[in-house]
Amino acid sequence: MKPTNELPKDGLAGLAQNGVTDALSGFSVFLLALPLSLGIAKASEFPPLMGLVTAIIGGILVSLIAGSRLTIKGPAAGLIVIVAGAVTEFGGGEQGWHLALGVMLVGSLIQILFGVFKLGKLADIFPLSAVHGMLAAIGLIIIAKQVHVLLDIDPAVTKGKGPLELLGMIPASITHLDPKATFVGLVSLGIMLLWPYLRNDSFLKKVPAPLVVLAFSIPAELVLDFQHTEPTYALVHIGNLMDSVKVNVDFGGLSQTGIFVKYVIMVALVGSLESLLTVKAIDMLDPYRRKSDMNRDLIAVGIGNTLAAVLGGLPMISEVARSSANVANGAKTRWANFFHGFWMLVFVLVASQWIELIPNTALAAMLITVGIRLTHPKEFIHTFKIGKEQLLIFLVTIVLTLAEDLLVGIAAGMAVKIIINLINGKPASAMFKAPIDVSFTEKSYLVRISKAAVFTNYLGIKQTLAAIPEGLNVTIDLQNTRLIDHTVMENLEHFKHDYEINGGTVELVGLDGHVPVSSHQLAARKKKGDAVVA
Repeated sequence: MKPTNELPKDGLAGLAQNGVTDALSGFSVFLLALPLSLGIAKASEFPPLMGLVTAIIGGILVSLIAGSRLTIKGPAAGLIVIVAGAVTEFGGGEQGWHLALGVMLVGSLIQILFGVFKLGKLADIFPLSAVHGMLAAIGLIIIAKQVHVLLDIDPAVTKGKGPLELLGMIPASITHLDPKATFVGLVSLGIMLLWPYLRNDSFLKKVPAPLVVLAFSIPAELVLDFQHTEPTYALVHIGNLMDSVKVNVDFGGLSQTGIFVKYVIMVALVGSLESLLTVKAIDMLDPYRRKSDMNRDLIAVGIGNTLAAVLGGLPMISEVARSSANVANGAKTRWANFFHGFWMLVFVLVASQWIELIPNTALAAMLITVGIRLTHPKEFIHTFKIGKEQLLIFLVTIVLTLAEDLLVGIAAGMAVKIIINLINGKPASAMFKAPIDVSFTEKSYLVRISKAAVFTNYLGIKQTLAAIPEGLNVTIDLQNTRLIDHTVMENLEHFKHDYEINGGTVELVGLDGHVPVSSHQLAARKKKGDAVVA
């Protein structure tokens, strides 16, 4: 896709130029975000209303200061595991919620510092297979938790249980399911799973699947009279916005230093990582090929998260599904995100009584679909095709995340990656810095990388590539490297794509002296003559 010549204006000029288009896109995204924000909050052990509070802040405030133009800021399924874990470890219920907010606020301030100290490149230091393994593990945990909600099991039965215990409890929950509520949940799940398979030219395809679920589940709940025949936990309860939004943060969790620090690290690290990866992905979808300011975006999200933590909301990120829908709906500027938050605020103020008609089994169906997407078998197959060593990293990350937590899982994945790279010949001297030699003429630029090009030293390589002026003929010579890992191969491909969009050329040379570990185009490569650990 080639960039369009005339870029949309930003700021108030952008509102005047594209206000109608962005308002319509924002409204469509609001319809998608409303039920998902409720479900994510509930699954995170927060009051459901607080998911909407986060979406409102992410839209109305953060959109105006963000470094990205088309991303939608709001609560994300990827943080459910962290937030719910913090609430549970701080005692659960209202107390756990208030204490978890203290963790969020400190994590948000660290996120702001990431941006201030220009650590927007943070996403590049993590091996891609470990990141995908972390997301797949999150998907499995979401499914493990939400299956019991789909079956309308009393939350007290599953409270405090770990993901492996929850998976083991599924057969017992099936035997004790609530027929009416489960029927609504299963039909909702069917809608969510089958909707993407509608023909692209179908009018229905343009309607967000979560909106269809609401169109079915609310009337079904009214016909089946959930309010009089089902337990209170079968329906969403949100309360009044004006009564609920106040200073809710509590720093009492500081007395439990180990727990507090662990979740601060996870909120700041995983939240920032997910947000940066989404911004990078949406930049590639932007028809105008605008480049986001990653550091400014981190600062903006951190500011939004700080306010959300004070008022009681969930942590937000740049959310990938809603952002992709925003691009697909024809959004032009940051005002689409603003309008998504604006419509959310209007709805909560004037129509909150409709929210309390939503069955929790319908929200569980939406979240299970998110979980399936994150841990779909194609993710395992894709990783295996890149290389057996990538599948090992992927699986280790999943298993350790399920058995322990996200921090242990991602650390284990990185450790396995480092060990494999060392076995495959990466010199210890090139662990964090690759020798790079640069030469250039008026129209060409030559970058020679020696010893190894791997995820632990890619930041130095990226810094060198980022300093190359636009529009030149760039050659990246990898002949003298003993190892190029998959993460670097993929990042170099992204660099080539982005650089050539702006009028230059990029050629990778020296790879014919290497052996790929698989037939995948971006597989890791090792110098010929050395044994390959695949």
